[in-house]
Amino acid sequence: MKKQCYFNQHNIKYIDYKDTDVLKRFLNPHGRIISRKRTGISAKYQRQLATAVKRARFMGLLPYVAS
Repeated sequence: MKKQCYFNQHNIKYIDYKDTDVLKRFLNPHGRIISRKRTGISAKYQRQLATAVKRARFMGLLPYVAS
């Protein structure tokens, strides 16, 4: 069975880098972005997610590496 895209389900049009609770759902315990294959996110939102996570890391909202 194919997984549904989280962002399509919740009617989220734009992924905000300041919404760290949503971004943390798609990071593994080490702080790495989880692949589309594992999460079921569409390609469009995976690109937006990667950009948002990178921005949040740069702004200091998310860690680059979890220790």
